[in-house]
Amino acid sequence: MAIITTNGSFGATDAVTSTTLNAVADAATFSDPVDGTSLELKGDGKLGIKDAGVTKAKIENISAPLRVLGRTTAGAGVAEEVTINDNDDLSGASAITLATDQSIKAYVDSSSITKTTGTAPYYGCRAFASYNGSTGALNNGANIASVTKNSTGTYTFNFDVDMPDVNYSLVVGGTFSGQTGNAYISAFQAFSKTTSSFQIKTTGSGPSGGLIDQVIVDVAVFR
Repeated sequence: MAIITTNGSFGATDAVTSTTLNAVADAATFSDPVDGTSLELKGDGKLGIKDAGVTKAKIENISAPLRVLGRTTAGAGVAEEVTINDNDDLSGASAITLATDQSIKAYVDSSSITKTTGTAPYYGCRAFASYNGSTGALNNGANIASVTKNSTGTYTFNFDVDMPDVNYSLVVGGTFSGQTGNAYISAFQAFSKTTSSFQIKTTGSGPSGGLIDQVIVDVAVFR
């Protein structure tokens, strides 16, 4: 397939002059140097790829499974292979990977994240614990490394991972003691908050409101 198509020819006895050569050259046209489909000659005389010239078959040589073409490097530049994360626990996730919808669903389902409605925001609990103040047993919890019984009705809860500051909110509850009809019920007091721990006092069981050990002391931390 010719790349240059002329618009004229010379006979065996024709004189070749600058005028006749210029006429042939001026009338010449360029054709697609490949197949007339992939490439085209642009209006500015530059060779370019036609819109339909880029096909799946020409870009499907990707180095490994779970890759897509994109760009994660800052700024404009060439296309890069972006890794697709298919781990159900989203391990290996980073700012330059993608996740499959299957792995996202598995992670949400395993993390007990449920759908909410309404426009009010919601925030995750940073730590929680269910503690037996009588036996000193930590029955259940998360981000609570240990609980120390300082004295009767006074306990120190130690975080596994520190809070960013002391401005966190504590929700405290548990079992009650005393004569509820006379309002001699237990009260829970949080104090001595630090980034690494906080203390709880439980009182009740009489008009004096003395410190007592509660069988269940429940706490939740929000920040």
